[in-house]
Amino acid sequence: MHGYTPGSVVPTTELLLSHKHPDDRDDVAQRIARSLDLGESFSSRHRFIDTAGEVHQVMVVADRLLDDTGTVVGTAGFYIDLTDTLAENQRDTLSTTLPGVIEHRAVIEQAKGVLMRMYRINADQAFKVLTWRSQETNTKIRDLAAQLIAELPTLPQASPQTVNEFDHLLLTAHSRIPR
Repeated sequence: MHGYTPGSVVPTTELLLSHKHPDDRDDVAQRIARSLDLGESFSSRHRFIDTAGEVHQVMVVADRLLDDTGTVVGTAGFYIDLTDTLAENQRDTLSTTLPGVIEHRAVIEQAKGVLMRMYRINADQAFKVLTWRSQETNTKIRDLAAQLIAELPTLPQASPQTVNEFDHLLLTAHSRIPR
């Protein structure tokens, strides 16, 4: 997304921050530092500039990486480029999964609604988040969506802290689905 060939650079916080739009860089740096210092998940909507000079509006959701002792050693997450519609490969994924999704549409639509509300994104972008988590965790979208909906009452009313807690819930829901 930033314009580098995979494997051509080592992704570091400094490299990622160097691509942030100047007006957004300090905020993103503070969110990353807070995540590392306090061990919190985080999300952000901001701009970055790729290697070709193109500005991208993105949403990022990240969770903390822990070492064997439980010490926070970094973050891992995902970006959604909000400037464009779904890429062709994402459309292919949607086309191949849509028939099965329709059968379980209600809970998936509920989960999409929650994502739309929590992250202020549209329905396509919300489905993209669910698809990403499904693929990352090898979990069926409908099961992931049902688990998210089942665990919503455990969250306090929406506030900046709640969004942070929801980030972690989203990124770990797959691990609590009964097998």
